[in-house]
Amino acid sequence: MIRPTLRTLLAAALLAGSLISAPVDRAAAQGAGAVQVGAMQINWEVRNRFRLFREERDFLLQLDSGRNRSILASEQALELQSDGRGWARNTVNRLCIDLAGRVSEPCNRDNVKESYLTPIDHPVTVRLSGAVPVGATCAWSFDDGDGPQSSTFDCAEPVNLRVRYGRPTVATVDVSSGSDPTQRVQAEIQVRDIFVAGLGDSIASGEGNPDRAIALSDEGFCFRSYLGTASAGYYRPSRAGFKGGRACEAPDTLANWQKYSALWFNAPCHRSLYSYQTRTALALALRYPHIAVTYLPLACTGASIGSGLLGSQRARECPPGKSGTCQTNVSAQVAELREALTAAKRRQPDRTLDLVLLSVGANDVYFSGLVADVMVETATERTLFARSGVLAGVDDSRDALARELPQNFVKLREALKPLVGGDLSHVVYVSYANPALADGGVPCRGGRAGFEVHPSFNIDPQRLARVSTFVDTEFLPQLKGLATCTRGALCRDPEADRMTFVDAHQATFADHGFCARAGNDPEFDRTCFAENGQTFNPDIVTAASQPMLCGRSASDYRAYLPRARWIRDANDSYFAAMTYPQGLPAASQPSDIHDATWGVLSAVYGGAVHPSAEGHAAMADAALPAASAVLGLDAVPPNVTRGQQLLPLQLPFGTKQ
Repeated sequence: MIRPTLRTLLAAALLAGSLISAPVDRAAAQGAGAVQVGAMQINWEVRNRFRLFREERDFLLQLDSGRNRSILASEQALELQSDGRGWARNTVNRLCIDLAGRVSEPCNRDNVKESYLTPIDHPVTVRLSGAVPVGATCAWSFDDGDGPQSSTFDCAEPVNLRVRYGRPTVATVDVSSGSDPTQRVQAEIQVRDIFVAGLGDSIASGEGNPDRAIALSDEGFCFRSYLGTASAGYYRPSRAGFKGGRACEAPDTLANWQKYSALWFNAPCHRSLYSYQTRTALALALRYPHIAVTYLPLACTGASIGSGLLGSQRARECPPGKSGTCQTNVSAQVAELREALTAAKRRQPDRTLDLVLLSVGANDVYFSGLVADVMVETATERTLFARSGVLAGVDDSRDALARELPQNFVKLREALKPLVGGDLSHVVYVSYANPALADGGVPCRGGRAGFEVHPSFNIDPQRLARVSTFVDTEFLPQLKGLATCTRGALCRDPEADRMTFVDAHQATFADHGFCARAGNDPEFDRTCFAENGQTFNPDIVTAASQPMLCGRSASDYRAYLPRARWIRDANDSYFAAMTYPQGLPAASQPSDIHDATWGVLSAVYGGAVHPSAEGHAAMADAALPAASAVLGLDAVPPNVTRGQQLLPLQLPFGTKQ
């Protein structure tokens, strides 16, 4: 294949009439890379520089929303703009990675085929700014080493072209205006393409935030109760569009039910565009106009270091493919990353992995078992779950924290070091936040509120307090020690083995746990999710047609509206995702779509006790400065005069939103 020259690329852009660019962030256009002559300067920026997005309109939506805002404030603005339906619901179908997790090679981005992992050129917009004389003529020249290519336009017109990756392009413009002397302005254009990978567990994948939330029905759907008679059951809102049997005695096929599932960026791993990892990578592209970001998301809900990062794991959900078969396993994340990097280096030997975003460790200490132990109250369910290993106590987690997790971290460091050139500071470890705090750090009181979607749930305040204390005083400090080679962590070379650690978000989560409520919460939440835990109609007859006691339609719920709680409760999990656990081992699979096991899992399997999109945005606000520092993106290039600076995306930590 013949590599296109700058001459070919520029000529094609001009012949196509690409003289007027898409809207440009004026603050960004005044950033680094402009060389001033008098009061004029050349500015340039990379277009659609978050390369996961195939279409520039999706990038511009984020650019407009993020201007002068933190990531959290931008997310909140987009939530209101979408009326709570979420900005990702359409974007998820316009990506360079498909819903099965396969990278599109090549990817057709804005009608140009590009190699996703190894781009050979990037689209840029160049313009002259400052005190440009009215009506002046600009004679532009662009030289990437293959000889200058020249064109002349009105100076008010921006120039769109594609510049070669891996070498500088010198932009020169001669400005002519009447009898005034011609002025020459120069700047060097060189795009830095940053390769970012996301690894980890459900906190890393974005669990709890389907890219397109499930649509709910006004009618009820029956779930059986454990050890009940054939008629024993309860009704909760059904999936909109489902026309099959809604009564417990009227089973229907799983395939019919699955047609109306929530949509995920990647269903087997419940990857979401709302994850802090995606938002951090996107924020880098929004903030720095002279870079492009190539982002490879690999995090997977349910992952531990052994099963998930270093070894394969079971899929979270398993939508059938064209063959009708169900792929129940997901490949090891580190192996997938190694394979992608090897393939990239074959095409571009100098291609490097610049940054890894990582959150892992909770599943290594049975955190989901702790949550289940706190949530499940009724004796029947507790007995069944204890026998199947679903429940875990603080002593179980403490033992794993002391014995297993340190050894697993040693293996993980050794696996990651070759991928980042031996320097683990390029691994940004983003820690967890305590999900059970509100009112400035007070543990939630417990009770059924937010968890009444299943009859067996009732948050036990004593068990919750023990778990909260364990998280704050043992789990989180130990994680920090393991990531930073302190507190006696096993590190062969502490300098090279120390990851970049982020936990600045933990303080803000202390006001936003799963029990947090506010007067400006969504009206549906305040009206229908009762603080006394009496949200759903207990009458088996009337609940079939109206399962909500408030009398409102369940379809009025909006998963993506600003809330005081940044942690999804069980009600949120059901109303946003209602996930059928198709990826479970055969012995744990529900027998049909009304099965009691599915009733329990429908309330938690879609993200209960996980951050909401707002929570992930707050985590990204904390991660962004660390990522920028690791990448050296705030360093001022030598011999370059800066103009107006791009305003930061993040507010000072602790600023009230």
